[in-house]
Amino acid sequence: MDFFGYQDVARKKSGIMVVLFFCAVIAIVVMAYLVVAFGISFLNIKGLISHVPDKQSSFGSSLWQPRLFVSVGLGTVGIILIGTLYKIAALRGGGRVVAESLGGRLVAASSRDSQERKILNVIEEMAIASGMPVPPVYLMDKEAGINAFAAGYSPDDAVIGVTRGTMELLDRDELQGVIAHEFSHILNGDMRLNIRLIGVIHGIVIIGILGHILIRSTFYSSSHRSRSNGQGKLVFLGIGLGLMVVGSLGVFFGKLIKANISRQREFLADASAVQFTRDSNGIGGALKKIGGYTFSTTITNPRAEEMSHMFFGPGLKSMLGSITATHPPLLQRIERIDPGWDGTYPKVKTPKTFDPTSAPKSRSASKSRRMVGAISSLAGSPRLNASVDLQPAAHAIEQIGQPTRDHLEYTIRLLATLPEPVTCAAREPFGARAVVYAMLLHESGPHQKTQLKRLRHHADTLVYNTTLQIKPLIKPLDPSVRLPLIDMVVPALRELSTTQYRAFEENIRALIAADDGLDLFEWVLQRVVMHHVRPGFHRIDPPKTRHRSLKSLANQCALLLSGLAFIGNDDRSCANHAFTQGTGPLSKAGLAIRPIRVKSLAVIDGALDDLSEATPRLKRIVLEACAACIVADKNVTTREAEMLRGISDSLGCPMPPLLPGQSLT
Repeated sequence: MDFFGYQDVARKKSGIMVVLFFCAVIAIVVMAYLVVAFGISFLNIKGLISHVPDKQSSFGSSLWQPRLFVSVGLGTVGIILIGTLYKIAALRGGGRVVAESLGGRLVAASSRDSQERKILNVIEEMAIASGMPVPPVYLMDKEAGINAFAAGYSPDDAVIGVTRGTMELLDRDELQGVIAHEFSHILNGDMRLNIRLIGVIHGIVIIGILGHILIRSTFYSSSHRSRSNGQGKLVFLGIGLGLMVVGSLGVFFGKLIKANISRQREFLADASAVQFTRDSNGIGGALKKIGGYTFSTTITNPRAEEMSHMFFGPGLKSMLGSITATHPPLLQRIERIDPGWDGTYPKVKTPKTFDPTSAPKSRSASKSRRMVGAISSLAGSPRLNASVDLQPAAHAIEQIGQPTRDHLEYTIRLLATLPEPVTCAAREPFGARAVVYAMLLHESGPHQKTQLKRLRHHADTLVYNTTLQIKPLIKPLDPSVRLPLIDMVVPALRELSTTQYRAFEENIRALIAADDGLDLFEWVLQRVVMHHVRPGFHRIDPPKTRHRSLKSLANQCALLLSGLAFIGNDDRSCANHAFTQGTGPLSKAGLAIRPIRVKSLAVIDGALDDLSEATPRLKRIVLEACAACIVADKNVTTREAEMLRGISDSLGCPMPPLLPGQSLT
């Protein structure tokens, strides 16, 4: 199954979650009604209530009271919906909100701490190899267990969280396996489902929470010694106990829903991690260490139960056994990865203090030395060609959301070609802005003078000076490094203040407008940067699935393919041929070519925004059409490949870097 298939599965899982939610609500309503009906009957018999509404219905003698059932049902459903909507609204901030609620501390992208740097480097390499921006990393300093999570609504706002136990006890290979597991959740659409699940579960269990609050407030309220007040307290205690009884059913159903949704996804993520790293010893070694470690995967944060389905391993032990377990048994996970395992767990010592400077040594020092040697030799490798070689290879569209070890090794090669000053600059807020500005500067001439004048007057002095320093280092870089470099700067740009970001955005627009045109790379850079950084400073709702038919997107598809056809071909007849090739997968839409030039590329921005709201199946068809249009002339330039990746990124479909010799279709 490919990326788009997994996205469809995630959508179907959302449907299953809704069905289970309604089943749970019905069961809770019935339980709530029974508790209320028996409670009223008991109070009436004991004479603790002097008046029973609608005596003709005889509440005390008849269990079935339709009017009471409707009242209780509406009240219960109302409470559940309010609880669900409240929690979903509270999580609108995406992965950042989840990470902070679990006690996570944002790790600065420029951190020089050896342990933190190890995590940041692994995540950076895997993100770029996946074709997505580098996600922010949160460290749970107080957690000794070996665990991790990915949270967010999409790859655009995803974050990775790791415990201090993970950072201190896993070597680089094991850490790579765990992070690859989390990237599978990001790429397969599990994160959005997980956040929705938090909201659904909160609505189901909120009745029990209200009961607990009511009982506590009754016990701790000021006491008057009158009999009426004593009876009133007894009534409130009874209501509180009843709510807790109903709430316990909600908790049970909540656990069942989480277990049903998440358990099989963990097996899939484990398998994807092995495929990504091509090393079963990585994730397998991490799981074995968990089995031999005192703290296992334990999470002590009070919110652990609420978010237990999001972790790499169970944050808490299931009190009801496997029926409500959010993760498969550790033994089964290891045996699927390593069928020849002898069942022995390694002895893992608990560090006396969690010292971030004491990095665990790699399992194989010689392997590390070989990797360093390989990187050193790659750093001196010649520049890649400015066009993509169309030799038979795995198709780029098929590899969306499914990066492999080849992409990871290729990413390491690309990053190794970056001069150290550029790498360091890309990882901190001032330098990250300078990197973007330097990529937009013209080589020379009046346009560059206009751009530098703009930066001198409207950019921070430090940013301006850094831009001048790294410009000579960036311009000679191979064009294939440009998109990975953009992905690298995203975490640092997200650390900007609102004022800094607004100035940064205005400067980007001014630098692009300096020559009264819009270069293809300028469009890709602006599109990717704004797509991933802007939501952190402006409220932008995640795209929802609104389009399920190509007919409703015919105009958008025509604009997009016309832009691609004219960009790759100056001759009108060649452009028509490329457009015709691209419309093959979209033959049913009846498209007509539009006269679009590079200077009017901005007109397809709106088309991409609409296409991002299509179903995964339609997105695949659109991307196949784009690829067919690009390769129509049998010559794919780097800028065309960049544009395809930019389009794919805009549609929420992370495309790994194109490997040498890889075809697009």
